Formats: sequence, C-alpha cells, structure tokens
Amino acid sequence: MSGAVALPLDERELSLSLDGSRMRRSILPSGIRVLSEQVAGARSATVGFWVPVGSRDEGPEALGSTHFLEHLLFKGTERRSALDIAVAFDSVGGEHNAATAKEYTCYYAKVRSQDLGMAVDVLADMVAASVLDAEEFELERGVILDELAMAEDDPADVANERLFEAVLGHHPLGRPIGGSPATIERATRDSVAVHYREAYRPSRLVVTAAGGVDHDELIRGVELGLRDAGWNLEDEAAPEARRPADPAPLVRGAARTIVERPLEQTHLLLGVPALVADDDRRAALAVLNAILGGGMSSRLFQEVREKRGLAYSVYSFATSFSDAGLFGLYAATAPQHTGTVAELLLREFAGLAERGVAGDELRRAVGQLAGSSALALEDSDVRMSRLARAEIGTGEFIDLDEQVRRYEAVTADGVQELAAELLARPRSVTAVGSADRQQLDAALAAAEPVSA
Repeated sequence: MSGAVALPLDERELSLSLDGSRMRRSILPSGIRVLSEQVAGARSATVGFWVPVGSRDEGPEALGSTHFLEHLLFKGTERRSALDIAVAFDSVGGEHNAATAKEYTCYYAKVRSQDLGMAVDVLADMVAASVLDAEEFELERGVILDELAMAEDDPADVANERLFEAVLGHHPLGRPIGGSPATIERATRDSVAVHYREAYRPSRLVVTAAGGVDHDELIRGVELGLRDAGWNLEDEAAPEARRPADPAPLVRGAARTIVERPLEQTHLLLGVPALVADDDRRAALAVLNAILGGGMSSRLFQEVREKRGLAYSVYSFATSFSDAGLFGLYAATAPQHTGTVAELLLREFAGLAERGVAGDELRRAVGQLAGSSALALEDSDVRMSRLARAEIGTGEFIDLDEQVRRYEAVTADGVQELAAELLARPRSVTAVGSADRQQLDAALAAAEPVSA
C-alpha cells in the first residue's frame, strides 16, 4: 500500500499490506472496532483501549469527570484489586498507563508479544468492570487535587491552559481537561458512575494494537475479556458515528491574559485559531510549523535564542481537533525582555506571511518531517496511536509513504498563504510571571494582521 485508505463504518473487514507490516481492521457484531498492525520481527506489542469521550463532552455539572474516571479504573474491578492490576504488568516488565484528552480517553499497555493476551484481559476488565469503590473515590479525589496543584505550580502549564481559554473562548475545547479544584471537590461517585455507564459501551470502544500481534487472537482476547468482565456482546450494533468535522464558530475569550507570579522567567504564549483535524492543508501547517519554530534551525530558535540570546526555550506548535484547532508560539524569557520577545515572535510569524519561504528552507522542513515521521514508527506506541487517530478522528489511514508524499507536495506559496490566513485571525497572548501590560500591548500592535 502507498496512499490513503478510507475507514468507512459500514465496512466490516479491511486488510492492508504495508512496508514491513500488515494492518487489519474488523468491526465486530457488537460495534467494537479492532485494528492491528503486525510488524515483522517485533517481539513486543502495544495495545490501547480507546473511548472517544473526552473533557469536551462533559456537562457543566461534571467538569473533570472524564479524568476522574480514568484514575478510578486503575483502582480495582470485581476480579482484580488495584494491586492485582499493578502486579500483572510489573511481573512481566510491562508498562501500563492511561491518558485523558479533550476528545478521547485511552488505557494502554506495552508488553512482550507473549504477554499481550494478559494485557488485553486486564485492560478489558478495567474498562468494562471497574467497581468505582466509594472509599477509593475519596482517596483518588485527593490525588487528583494534588495533580491539579502540581500543574498550577508549573507556569508553562498555566500559560498553556490560559491560551486555550483565550483562543477558543467558551467552546468546550477551551476548558482544562482535569477540571478545577472546585469541580473536583463537588464531584460525587454517583455522577462519575453515570458518566461511566453512558460513555463506556461497545459501540464506542476502539481497540488498537501494534507490534508482535496476531489480529485474530487479538479479537478473541478482546471479546473474551469483555464478556468475562460482564459486557453483553450478543446484541448487534453499528459503531457510533464519528464527530462532525465542520469548523465551529469561535469567539475569542481574551486578547491578553497576564497571570502575575514572582518568577525568574515570564512564560509567554501567542495563539490563533488554526485548522481542524481533517483539513486538507494539515501537511502545509506541519511544514509551516517546522519552518517557524519546529527545531533548532527554525526561524524562532535562530532569531530569539541564537542571535539575541533572549530565551532558552522557544518554539511553535499546532494542535487540531474535530471542529477547531490552535496554532501557538512559546518563549520563556527574563521579565524585562517580555515585550521584546513578544514583538519578535510576531515579527517572525508576520515575516513568513509577508515574504514567504526560501526553497532550501522548505526542503529542510520537509526533510525534517519525513525523517521524524519515519523514526517515530520505530516505536509500537506510535503505530498503535496512529491506528486510533485514524479510526476515531479522520476516518482515513495514511501510511508513511503517503504522509511523506503530502509533505513533499507542499509549496512555498501554500505555506505563505496559510501563514497569512492564520496571522489574520484573532490573536491572543498569555503571560505567566512578570509582564508589563503596556509592553505587551505595544508588541501586539507592532504587527497588525496581514490580510489573507
């Protein structure tokens, strides 16, 4: 295979031969979707149980419930205690964890291929049969409050959260994933249990695995594990539809947000609304990001750090969701340099929109992306996640050759046009530390939006 393959929800079986691996996808009668990538010679495997429910799906009365639930699923089932779960993986040298995001929750494990059956069984038990013990609920409430406090002590985290709020406004994607101390204090076991019952069901579940994995054995293990955990898989159902991909109307939350703290550095972020996950220009955005702030040869790194010595950490980033996206620029600098650095970030962004990209710069960015994409696939975790992103998000599987082809198809004009379009969108700046409001306002005014 070399290209893009659609993943329609009414096609029960799909098989693709890749370079050195084989990808298979099955939609089970219960609506569960199972995807695998068998990699020749691999002696380990990574498996993930994905539920396409994240923090954006919570109601006002349940903020933080998705992340709270992620914690609780490690605290025991009808068949296993929290210690049993930990011992199962530690005894084979495996790794297991979970992640709550804005649009999904994932429980995953990496083990030797011979231990994959155990990992599937334990994860299935956790996902389908957590007891949500009342005493454990209260203990974990304290753990989550400590986790939120730790994040609040990290100025880069605080700046990032404020940027999402500022750029995305009242859109649910603008909310913090973990909720707030107030919402976690108010959370009840019953409300989280309701969220569990509503969100975790066969028609939503996606299981992906990559490495030394046999697809048919994976299916048998998933079905056996979920049945043993109490799920009814006899009723036939279609998989739940993917999220709509139409860009959401956004109203900026704030143009400028400053969180005053007595720090040695000011953490500065500039952001604008960007592309949704299935936008045809996402390869151009990746190239733009690489040129502007994606590495040590990028414009931001060279101008802000190498030439002027004004920051140790400086970069750009892009993140995309089903109906919204964000493009941001970050730098941490001494408080007295905040205004200067803010102006430099905007100046480099504007320069890309106004003067475009040189040929060697474009080739270097494409080479960087192609190389990093290839190196990432040495890890079964990345392959496993790639399957899930394709199934849950875009509904399109793209192999490495096609991804590189898309990067190589990006033109200098395409990058410049996209930069101009993004720069013309409402921009927000957030700062954590000591920042002079007048300096920031002057920096923002120094680079007026360029008409797209």
